[in-house]
Amino acid sequence: MSDTNNKNLIWGCMLTLSNHMWNDEFSKPMLYFPQDLEYGENINTEPEVWDAVMPFLAERQFNLVLIDVGDGIKFDSHPEISAPNAWSKEYVSKKLAQMRAMGLEPIPKLNFSAGHDTWMKKYRRMVSSPEYYAFCADIIKEVCEIFGYPRLFHLGFDEETSEAQWNYEIAITRGAELWWHDLYFMCDQCEKYGARPWVWSDYVWNHEDLFLKKMPKSVVQSNWYYGNFRNFDLLDKIDRRDKRIVECYELLDKHGYDQIPTGSLYGWKNNLMQTLIYGKETLNPEHLLGYLDAPWVSTNSSGLYSIYNDADSLYLARKYAYPETLN
Repeated sequence: MSDTNNKNLIWGCMLTLSNHMWNDEFSKPMLYFPQDLEYGENINTEPEVWDAVMPFLAERQFNLVLIDVGDGIKFDSHPEISAPNAWSKEYVSKKLAQMRAMGLEPIPKLNFSAGHDTWMKKYRRMVSSPEYYAFCADIIKEVCEIFGYPRLFHLGFDEETSEAQWNYEIAITRGAELWWHDLYFMCDQCEKYGARPWVWSDYVWNHEDLFLKKMPKSVVQSNWYYGNFRNFDLLDKIDRRDKRIVECYELLDKHGYDQIPTGSLYGWKNNLMQTLIYGKETLNPEHLLGYLDAPWVSTNSSGLYSIYNDADSLYLARKYAYPETLN
């Protein structure tokens, strides 16, 4: 299922079109993004920044951009969820064509975690209802059409815990069987249109046995760690969580899951270099599809230089760890 040729590895950057994944109009800000202290109805993407970032990524030989779509498009199927300044489908198609011309493959992401679904508007409080399933099926279909039937589709499914929703007016977490039922439903919708499902892998951190029993090998995994790859055995119990997260890269590898490790400068200045070195030295190339950088800032003037910094860091790390993949 995987390509063992390092020349064909994914070198990806995740960018937000919509930033309506965390805070909402009723809740105290999460403060995840320094520039996004309060909820606003509009998406926080500036077209001129978008246009500046794409050639920057192409020059640094990225080949994939994961786009957090959310409510950032004026949908035909569900116009009621689209942000007031959402981009038209025609405008999005134009931007995607420009990306492809630069050698950047656009891949959509819609987060179906009940902790990151502000973009759904009223449907976020209808989780697992008939209305919810109909909405999800419609929106996945339309996004696949807009993106020209992509080969991958990121479904999110991370951090569905009460702790991650501490500031919400209502915290929604599905029980295990329902969580898996809904994940399978979303995967089926993607596969209808030729897209391979892709998810964040943090469920495995705390539910290893259930994950290994129920997670299909057809679903691409992105375990994510943004901290410092240290000698965890020399550290105290406060770092056990970090050690567990890093160990899950090897756990996924051992059990034959295709994965795209995800790093960021969000938490540690050398994380991307460490992620690539770790992956090159530790993971089976048969199941290593590539790497993803997640700057975790909005695609606007406040986030621009963080995106540049992350992209440069991944490029330099690639020159060090994977020089054979560069032109």
